Amino acid sequence: MPKILVRKESNKEKLSNKFKSTKIKTYYVNDISKDYHCSDGVIKKSDLKRKDGSRILSNIKKEFILISPSFVDDYMRIKRGAQIVSLKDIGIIIAFTGVNKNSKVVDAGAGSGALACFLANICKEVVTYEIRDDFYKLVKDNIRFLGLKNIKVKKKDVFKGIDEKDVDLVVLDLPSPWNALKSVGKALKIGGFLVSYSPTIPQVMDFVRVVNNSSSFIHLRTLEIIKRDWEVEERRVRPVTTQTVHTGFLTFCRRI
Repeated sequence: MPKILVRKESNKEKLSNKFKSTKIKTYYVNDISKDYHCSDGVIKKSDLKRKDGSRILSNIKKEFILISPSFVDDYMRIKRGAQIVSLKDIGIIIAFTGVNKNSKVVDAGAGSGALACFLANICKEVVTYEIRDDFYKLVKDNIRFLGLKNIKVKKKDVFKGIDEKDVDLVVLDLPSPWNALKSVGKALKIGGFLVSYSPTIPQVMDFVRVVNNSSSFIHLRTLEIIKRDWEVEERRVRPVTTQTVHTGFLTFCRRI
């Protein structure tokens, strides 16, 4: 089982006032059967097998706290072959659709499988569709790495049909999601949710236009989630200078 090594470093800067800056370093140790080497020294394999919360020292006397990884720690290590749906966008999908341990979800296209894997951690069943051979293999590898048993990846074009029925949620991350509406309509249960993730406004406009002309769906909302990280060092507080703010637009619809 992997382990996490957490190290806190504190520095003081001489300004008009003295500020104490704390820097957190986190190391993901995938193999605890051998010594771990990092920029803060070498940690013995015997120390890596100690209980969570143990304080251990490297060979150069740097202190670490040992903890077990959560799903999110493992998730951040998955391989990426395509731009993934960000955590902030995944969060709002979960919040506005209310998917839970009883939910059945379909996702297309899979890409790296990031969204499908995250949803599989909280939902009953997830099926993700992908047509590219390289992405299909990548998703399979990520599912295996995370140890998820309730997710399937299918190499099939959703424009030609979705096998699953009575689904609670369908998420589309496709260049032309409107072409999948017929397939989605047959898969979603009445009252089920459809969410489309698009990077550009013209895609949103075309998708909503087709939804509004459909008798099977209603458009609930279109939004973007803007996340701004902050640096907090005692009373010196400011936004992080460089960060990704916009990722994509989310359009929420419902089957009627």
